[in-house]
Amino acid sequence: MSNFFGELKRRNVYKVAVAYAIVGWLSIQIATQVFPFLEIPNWVVRLVIAAVAIGFPIALIIAWAFELTPQGIRRTDSDGGEPGASQMKRSFSKAWLLLVLCAALLSVGLFFLGRLTVKTATSTNGRQFGEKTMSDKSIAVLPFNSLSKDEENAFFADGVQDQVLTNLSKIADLKVISRTSVMQYRNAATRNLREIAQQLGVVHVLEGSVQRAAGKVRVTAQLINALTDAHEWAENYDRPLDDVFAI
Repeated sequence: MSNFFGELKRRNVYKVAVAYAIVGWLSIQIATQVFPFLEIPNWVVRLVIAAVAIGFPIALIIAWAFELTPQGIRRTDSDGGEPGASQMKRSFSKAWLLLVLCAALLSVGLFFLGRLTVKTATSTNGRQFGEKTMSDKSIAVLPFNSLSKDEENAFFADGVQDQVLTNLSKIADLKVISRTSVMQYRNAATRNLREIAQQLGVVHVLEGSVQRAAGKVRVTAQLINALTDAHEWAENYDRPLDDVFAI
């Protein structure tokens, strides 16, 4: 066994294994951290990982069978006594150390780049609200206020809210809070949008009002960023009250 391990050392199998491991890990870091930004498909990333894993034993076999000599790559002699072999091994050792150092530095750099990318993505796609991180693509549709005295208009206002919720729920990437969860905030006079958003785990809040008069209806909608309390969008819709469902 001592002769075997000595032969592994003489044939630089250990060095090749360490160098391959570092370069392979560097390749995987590049595939997992850089490829997504270039919109390269995930199957390419998996292919890189599989190639690194499969290539490891192949690299060890090649390191055992061949060596770098002044005359080029040749089969390894059992006695290791070829002229110039010692000088070539020293040159190979220096090159190996330089390769390992560069690969290690690049690997560390990519590692921290990946951590920074995760933080940047979190800050871009989500917001920190207290101890919660919420997606920008989230919304709560609060009950619409009825500005007319008759009870029928109150039912109509609830219908408008239901239709808005139904249509927003069809957007796959949008988190929409259910009607049951938002009905507790029916009283507009006591609403605190920042607290509501924190309790429901959303960034945006949609609120509005419905008013009917003289055969016409006006629906007002306002999209508010609960973190800044700023209006991001607002619109009035005036329609004749001919077809309630069309409205």
